[in-house]
Amino acid sequence: MTRPATRGDRRAPPAPANAHVLSLAALSCLLGARTAGARGPLAVLAASLAADLAACAVLGVPAVWWFYALAVLPAALLLPWLTGRHWRGRRELVREGWRLAGSLEERQHLVAERVRLAERADIAADMHDSLGHVLSLVALRAGALELSPDLTDRDRADLAELRGTVADAVERLRETVAVLHEPHGGGPGTDTVEDLLARAVASGVPVRWERRGTFTGTLPPLVERGTYRVVQEALTNAVKHAPGAGVRVGIDHGPDRTRVSVVNTAARDGEPAATGVAAGSGRGLTGLRERVAVLGGTLRTGPYQDGFRVTADLPHRAPARRTDPPAPAGSAPESTERHAGARRTARRRAAAAFAAPAAAAAFFLPAAVGLAWQLTTGVLPPSRFAALEPGAPRTELARLLPARAFPYPPDRLRSAPRPAGADCEFYRSGRDLLDQVDLYRLCWPDGHLVSKDTLKAT
Repeated sequence: MTRPATRGDRRAPPAPANAHVLSLAALSCLLGARTAGARGPLAVLAASLAADLAACAVLGVPAVWWFYALAVLPAALLLPWLTGRHWRGRRELVREGWRLAGSLEERQHLVAERVRLAERADIAADMHDSLGHVLSLVALRAGALELSPDLTDRDRADLAELRGTVADAVERLRETVAVLHEPHGGGPGTDTVEDLLARAVASGVPVRWERRGTFTGTLPPLVERGTYRVVQEALTNAVKHAPGAGVRVGIDHGPDRTRVSVVNTAARDGEPAATGVAAGSGRGLTGLRERVAVLGGTLRTGPYQDGFRVTADLPHRAPARRTDPPAPAGSAPESTERHAGARRTARRRAAAAFAAPAAAAAFFLPAAVGLAWQLTTGVLPPSRFAALEPGAPRTELARLLPARAFPYPPDRLRSAPRPAGADCEFYRSGRDLLDQVDLYRLCWPDGHLVSKDTLKAT
């Protein structure tokens, strides 16, 4: 910024506006569209405005420069920046909408899966209520017939076996219903794998087991329960299909998954281990495979050397993806919280959109008042202009002249022919602030008025 020419300087003072304002406005719009934060750009704008005002004060520029610094520059930078932020907010709103739609679709799949599992549990409960009652009556009837004096020893043995089979079926049905009705986030109570293996050893089952690896932290409850169920089902099958056979249990904890392996040798009486299970006749391993699949793991079963092996891989992160913990009491759903956050952001941006123009108006009004004062104080009424006599000294005409001359006439009027060696001053012929008015030019060589001219504004 350079100091404008003083009175009597024949050179035109530089105009405060320039073509770089359009470039600054475009860059400000891009800044609002590309930058998420608002404090940084506003701080830069405030610092630039403060530096511009300090330069105006140091150079002692006319009021029109102050008006330009306080009104034109902030409007050219602040309003495009707000436009860019509005554009960015609309794009973020659309992008968040698509992200929320994807999240809702995923939640719909989870809800459908939970409904399917709940239906299975209800069906199992109905089966338990109906079949359990019928099977209990069958067992009771078999027990009554076993006491009949007309039966032979063979008949009594068959009835005892029938009653035991029915009781076993009722127990398996009860266990199945209990498994289906277990809460998803619950663990196996206070019973651990160590307790399960200790009971097996106390019952005479030759079990050797080993836990390898270290896992930092606590295993997810579903992984811990899955490990317990795998060992429990494998031990049950080993005792049922290979009585007296040795069992080896291995639990390996890795950084992101746990591997459970249960291997039993052949039965002591020579019967192949897990004959029925290998053929797919056992419901226990089928249900266990479904449980492991729900956890995101894999279950492999089959003959191994001279016995049978059950191996399960359970990922540690599966529970966080497959199940959602219940929301704490009184907490809002995630969608509500995200909606509230979006509304808060919209309110802040709306407040900034209103506060920024209000702050600009606070600068604009004083600058506009200053510019109006400058334009009205440089007005020479036509009656006084007519009373000016060429050749009169300036001291005699000073009472007819305004307090100050108009410092910013158009360049074409400033370059109009003038008397040689004369310093010319310009005055406005009217107080109209919204339209151009004719200008009066007074030329003074050596303190005497030599010419007065009326220069048309158009």
